[in-house]
Amino acid sequence: MQLGEYLDSAAVCADLSARNKNDILAEMVGLLAGAHPGLDRERALRVLRERERLGTTGIGDGVAIPHGKIAGLSRLVLAVGRSREGIDFEALDQRPCHIFFLVLAPEQAAGQHLRLLAHVSRLLKGEDFKNALLAAPDADSLLKLLATA
Repeated sequence: MQLGEYLDSAAVCADLSARNKNDILAEMVGLLAGAHPGLDRERALRVLRERERLGTTGIGDGVAIPHGKIAGLSRLVLAVGRSREGIDFEALDQRPCHIFFLVLAPEQAAGQHLRLLAHVSRLLKGEDFKNALLAAPDADSLLKLLATA
């Protein structure tokens, strides 16, 4: 599994402008909608906010992986963003999040959805990979780093 299979260049942002959790979700969904014009933004936001009410997807160590399942989505999609300043995403360790991986999956793709979440989690446990994401100068550099990860 490689992230490049699920990632479009339009869904990568090296400098997110949002400054709070709700706005980060909206900005990330906007990235996905830019890459996948048929995506229902409101439905996606509703699903992500409902998931966050169950418990934060801010896993700690500067990382958040918001995710959800949406009926009618034809395939698994991914957006990646970075906030240089960091934002309060209610992470488990109470520290600001800088790296965001947003995953949306079709309702029937449970296994694939879980495999992608696990893959992203494993990658982000590696300090070298995480530091490379934080140091990448722009979205093209981020995309190159992510394409084969």
